[in-house]
This record gives sequence, C-alpha cells and structure tokens, in this order.
Amino acid sequence: MSPRRNRPKAAGSSGRGAEDDPAGRYGGWQSSESWQGEDWSVRHVAGASAQGKTYRCPGCDQVIPSGVPHVVAWPEYAGVDDRRHWHKACWNAKDRRTTRVQRSRNAPRF
Repeated sequence: MSPRRNRPKAAGSSGRGAEDDPAGRYGGWQSSESWQGEDWSVRHVAGASAQGKTYRCPGCDQVIPSGVPHVVAWPEYAGVDDRRHWHKACWNAKDRRTTRVQRSRNAPRF
C-alpha cells in the first residue's frame, strides 16, 4: 500500500509552493497584516531556522526558546531594528491583550 498523500497533485492548485515563498531561506512565509492603524509585515519562522537563538516575546514577556517556531513582525515601512519576535499564539491574541503586561511578584524584570 502506498503512503497517503496530503498535498495536491496538480501544479496549478491553490496551495503554497516553494516559488511563492519570499522568505524561503528562513523556513517560513511572509504576509502583510493591518494592526493599530498601520500595515505590518509578518514572517512565520520555522523552528529549524531559529536554532541557537532565543528571543523575548513582547506579547507575554516570556522567552521564545531556541528551535521553536514563531512569528516575526515589524511595521511595513520600518527598519530592521523594529522587528519583534512573537509566539504565534501571542501574535494572534494581540488585540485581546491589555496594553500593560501583568507580572507576578516573583517574575524577573528584563
């Protein structure tokens, strides 16, 4: 018995291909979203391309460990210094969060 195929067989299908991926070398795909009245570039980063690097998520103020898939977002007309690395869930919940991160008493301040 052959293994099950989960990918479309036709080349003209609606699925994303490697040629449609502007950020292929980073292991993810890039899109544009509107948030807080401005356009943001959003890149989904695969965990394999984030080996050996840790980041702090601005949504929850927790560390994104090395090798974990996450999202990199920045204002569309901003520079490289404005990029921020978010957990995927934190980026999706950014509109439901308060403006100030609530920390417990014992949490370290960074």
